[in-house]
Amino acid sequence: MQVKESNVTMINYARAMASYNRWMNKRIYDACSGLSDEERKRDVGAFFKSIHGTLNHLLLADRIWIGRFTDRSFEFKSLDQELYSDFAQLREEREKSDNDIIVWAGSLTEKDLSRELCYTSAVKPQPRKYPFGFALTHFFNHQSHHRGQVPFFVPSFWYSTGRG
Repeated sequence: MQVKESNVTMINYARAMASYNRWMNKRIYDACSGLSDEERKRDVGAFFKSIHGTLNHLLLADRIWIGRFTDRSFEFKSLDQELYSDFAQLREEREKSDNDIIVWAGSLTEKDLSRELCYTSAVKPQPRKYPFGFALTHFFNHQSHHRGQVPFFVPSFWYSTGRG
């Protein structure tokens, strides 16, 4: 069997992004741990209102996508559903999910990347069908998109990472 170079590149991309995702989430949670619960939950005008809401949405969306990728659906009510109100529990669950993502990315094969991903959209409940690699790229871009919003609401982040 001949291996397609683009699929190998995509598998390597997924594994690198899974590791990056865990590393960056740790940094974000470390920076946010210095905030009070009130500060994390304050409405700062973000799409999911608060820092806590944004972190919660990221965990929720990651679980939805991993469920789609692995054919084990994750049940949820809405994209702003609060999974965990307690920050320590949210962080613990984030760490578990990051590890699950790394294991999943490590298990990807050529066969996975050659299939289409079929699911029902959460935003507009209609069937969707995308090439697996396209959905995989969206999965990691979504994480970066929302995670990138958090530092604008956490001034200490810039100082704790040496960027301030």
